[in-house]
Amino acid sequence: MKNILIEIKDFFSDKEDPAEPRYDPVHVGAMIVFVLLANSVLFWLLWALLVFGGGLQAKIVPLLLLIFTKKTAADFGYVGYPFEMGVFEGWITNVIAFILLIAAIITGWKIFNNKAVSGK
Repeated sequence: MKNILIEIKDFFSDKEDPAEPRYDPVHVGAMIVFVLLANSVLFWLLWALLVFGGGLQAKIVPLLLLIFTKKTAADFGYVGYPFEMGVFEGWITNVIAFILLIAAIITGWKIFNNKAVSGK
């Protein structure tokens, strides 16, 4: 019983244990904001790449058919840029998201590869 009372007393004590790690509330708050920001950026990248305007995957086959066959853009619903893009609606956003996602992957690869080599 005495040990339990000592534990309870130590739990509510205002003495700091030097072996206990210290956390700064600013660092915790900054990490929460950083995680929310990173999740938002990842969501936008994946949404813009895979969903917006049908996604990039819906534009690859028509693009290849335009390049390697005698099909025209009008066969895929293209009338003109400001009016009707047909299958190619939103391709600029899809390509930008693809480029940014590749840049993020390469940056992350370099960061983690440097950490693995340096051993830190």
